[in-house]
Amino acid sequence: MKDTIVIKGARENNLKSISLTIPKYKLVVLTGPSGSGKSTLAMDTLQRECQRQYMESMGLASDSIRKPKVESIEGLSPSISVGQHVTNRNPRSTVGTVTDIYTYVRFIFSRLGARICLSCSGSILPTFEPAGLMAEEDESMGRQTIKCPHCHAELEKLGMSHFSFNKPEGACGSCSGLGHVASINEAAVFHPELSLRGGGVASLNGVHRDIQIRILLAAAKHYGFDLDPDQPLKEFGEIQRDLLYYGVESEAFKRHYPNVKPVQGTKFEGVIPGLWRRYKEKEGEAGAQEKDGGFFHEQLCPDCLGARLKLEIRLVQVADATISDVSGWSLGEVYAWTRGLEAELPAEGLHLLEPILQDMPIRLKRIMDVGLGYLSMNRQTVTLSGGEAQRLRLASLLGSGLTGVLYILDEPTTGLHPRDTVGLIRVLQELRDLGNTVLVIEHDIEMMRAADHIIDIGPGAGVYGGTVVGEGSVEDLMASSESVTGAYLREEGREIPTRLRREGNGKQITIQGAQIRNIDIPLVAFPLGSLVSVTGVSGSGKSTLVFDVLAQGNTMKKEPKGFNQITGLEHVGHIVIFDQTPMGRMQRSNVATYTEVFTHLRQLFAGLPEAKRRKLTSKHFSFNTPGGRCETCQGLGVLSIDMNFLPDLEVKCPDCKGRRFTDEVLEVQYEGFSISDLLNMSVQESLPILQSESKISGLISMLCEVGLGYLKWGQSVKTLSGGEGQRIRLAKELSKPSKNHTLYLLDEPTTGLHPSDIKQLQVLLNKLVDSGNTVVIVEHSLELIRESDWVIDIGPEGGAAGGKLVAEGTPEQVAEVSASYTGMFLRRILAEGL
Repeated sequence: MKDTIVIKGARENNLKSISLTIPKYKLVVLTGPSGSGKSTLAMDTLQRECQRQYMESMGLASDSIRKPKVESIEGLSPSISVGQHVTNRNPRSTVGTVTDIYTYVRFIFSRLGARICLSCSGSILPTFEPAGLMAEEDESMGRQTIKCPHCHAELEKLGMSHFSFNKPEGACGSCSGLGHVASINEAAVFHPELSLRGGGVASLNGVHRDIQIRILLAAAKHYGFDLDPDQPLKEFGEIQRDLLYYGVESEAFKRHYPNVKPVQGTKFEGVIPGLWRRYKEKEGEAGAQEKDGGFFHEQLCPDCLGARLKLEIRLVQVADATISDVSGWSLGEVYAWTRGLEAELPAEGLHLLEPILQDMPIRLKRIMDVGLGYLSMNRQTVTLSGGEAQRLRLASLLGSGLTGVLYILDEPTTGLHPRDTVGLIRVLQELRDLGNTVLVIEHDIEMMRAADHIIDIGPGAGVYGGTVVGEGSVEDLMASSESVTGAYLREEGREIPTRLRREGNGKQITIQGAQIRNIDIPLVAFPLGSLVSVTGVSGSGKSTLVFDVLAQGNTMKKEPKGFNQITGLEHVGHIVIFDQTPMGRMQRSNVATYTEVFTHLRQLFAGLPEAKRRKLTSKHFSFNTPGGRCETCQGLGVLSIDMNFLPDLEVKCPDCKGRRFTDEVLEVQYEGFSISDLLNMSVQESLPILQSESKISGLISMLCEVGLGYLKWGQSVKTLSGGEGQRIRLAKELSKPSKNHTLYLLDEPTTGLHPSDIKQLQVLLNKLVDSGNTVVIVEHSLELIRESDWVIDIGPEGGAAGGKLVAEGTPEQVAEVSASYTGMFLRRILAEGL
């Protein structure tokens, strides 16, 4: 039996024909600077080849998965990759449903619950029938009835489906089990003083508005009445108004012309039906109503108050708790409740608990071990961060019992406090001990220490990476002269420098009476002119304090929410927020267009003598507009092929060979490079070529400084992680000179950064502070917290047991607070270096 995976000649992306051996049935950590080629080796080479070979062996056409550029890979196993992308956008999907914990809870309530008769308010105790198989889910039960022992009213017997908000038997009738109801805010959509062309309908704008006006005019002509798009909406007659508001298919409009049928080109949808359609399409996206420009009022369902279930279901109790109570608790509290059930229930009902108590506490414990015990069952999966979603999936994988599998994980410690990393390592070791190979792309030092084998890729990013610079244990890396990680660890192990903390400028922002979600802090102050770290275990309320309370300083005109008073904002010119929200889904938006470098590049090429001779303008050098782009792929360089049940496949455009432009445009060259060559270059590679262009060289240098030199200019922003997107926005902001005191709020800026890159980021943040600004970071990285001037520690735990101010002061002062988990780890890192 082969105990190793042997890779020979891997050349994908920036990999320099590397060959290496990965031990199987071990915990293997793949590390190295950001952009060195770790993900290329793990995901684009190993994972893809595993999938390709697996599909081939199943007799499925594996042409849909391109063979990676590698001579050979031997000893492969079936693989499962656990990434950070939240794929489940369904608003009905909750932590309870995806982990199956809610299924167990429904079983408990359907078999052991005491219900209330709605006719006489009498209590009906459970009958403790034989268990049956939970998997059958009462499907074959049909509708059964029981009689109330008090008033003899006939009641429907409750099964598991009655406790599900995703089934008609249990879902609240008013909100269909969603927990909220939406209504259109007509005042925000329609502006009666304005005309259609002048912006009278806020949801119609740009080209979309022009198209809709054409359809409206065609409809009016077809039905035989006038409609003037330049007339204020308040002057519209009833017919025009019904057409605009509700569309030709609505009852409101049909009553005017009952015998006239719409024809092609006149089917105006109506503004309100169009908004509802878009709302329903986006229903699964977090923040969908914000995307619709505030056109919707979304509020708690007035009947169930967000509980999602019918009244008679919400009244059922087990051990003095309703199913709504249990759904709102943290998973840690659900674990404690489950353990106490045996003592609460009569002896004759205990046989029903046996199948539950074997499996449910184990599942809950696994989720708590990966640091997610603070989540509640009713938390929607769309609101989870990438790291939370990944760790939740990891906890459920442990229960699958699969063996002989290669698990590939992408930075599972993202968003995790050092205290919780210990639990995550334990889960990964359990996965390994089941007989699996666990390959982890990771920068965390503790994870490296726990690994059976480390592979260090480097020495730099992009073209400067792609080689194996170290292998073995942490000690082996430290002994290696080439290993980047080893060099960092050696430097950290030397004597501890004396750190000077900035005093700030003497002013501060003070928040009084912060009370929102789990936060309850009477008073907390952020010293201005400093680097401030907000710390605490996962789910303690750090992001809530910074991005839901402090960030409201941006919108102080509105009614403040979640606090009594914020003082000191007058000392701040403006607030800039860098969170981890994805940068967009537009395939056409890439690193060059997003940073606005592409505008300068197009002007640069259009100004060249060769371009002027050929009468080419900056428009011809854009792949987004017709003129100079390849029309076969419309400037994308790739064509998308529909693979039916498989994800769409992208193939290189056969006409332009992926170069995006016509031959005429490509013949115009700057320093020997066409515009296509520059788009295919990494940021770092382009620096010497574009050094003399003052408008863009500063931004290029800044992108390299924030550790993004490895990104290619033509790389779609869809492919960037939250951390990369945040650092691009940071580089863009830093390249503009700040005119007044700015408060920068950053959400875990070290996400995806190697410790050596964290040092570079730290230099940048210090530059911001030294030039008279304030930087507040929500952070778990001890390397960055240690270098902060001030630390605000929230906790002590996550969820309901968090949200308190545990400690504040310099890192040294916080290290002395025994109640602080962050202090405990700071104590060690300040004393030992690492």
